[in-house]
Amino acid sequence: MDEPLAALDLKRKQEILPYLERLHDELEIPVLYVSHAPDEVARLADHLVAMEDGRVVANGPLIETLARIDLPIRLGEDIGVVLGAVVGERDEAWHLARMDFPGGSLWTRDIGTLVGRKVRVRVLARDVSVTRQRQAQTSIQNLLPGRVSAIANDEHPGLALVRIQVGASVLIARLAKRAVAALELSPGQEIWVQVKTVALLE
Repeated sequence: MDEPLAALDLKRKQEILPYLERLHDELEIPVLYVSHAPDEVARLADHLVAMEDGRVVANGPLIETLARIDLPIRLGEDIGVVLGAVVGERDEAWHLARMDFPGGSLWTRDIGTLVGRKVRVRVLARDVSVTRQRQAQTSIQNLLPGRVSAIANDEHPGLALVRIQVGASVLIARLAKRAVAALELSPGQEIWVQVKTVALLE
């Protein structure tokens, strides 16, 4: 499938994406899907082959490949990770759902997904911040302990990408280099991760 949704508006894409998921999952049909849209890739792919100027620059399982910060892939505002999760709880009073993944859990908007169902969640680097101490009074509902595993330059010279190990999973934070210096972040350091927004891919 060579960019099958490229000419469609967002509403039509949302109608067709579930069909493409079922085609792969229920009929077990392998699909080679070509796309420039990171949201489609995050939702549909199991294995990612990234190309630039006709050359393969990354090749591996989707979750592991998107969690790397040493690749020349430039996704701009779309850089982030995908986590395999299970719906652990639905809070009907606040219209939230808890997504449990290896290493912790994240709350997101409840869209009616049944408890126990396997899902994918996407966390963009721009929605992740870090702090040296656990914050008590904050509007951010998702707070997780983590450990810095790597720091790399981002596309803009004033920004850095920080790879954070959260249990068996990985998150990426996009931070100003001044903030990295002020917090004295370095590989191996224990930190707290604040996640503002979590997208349920369904």
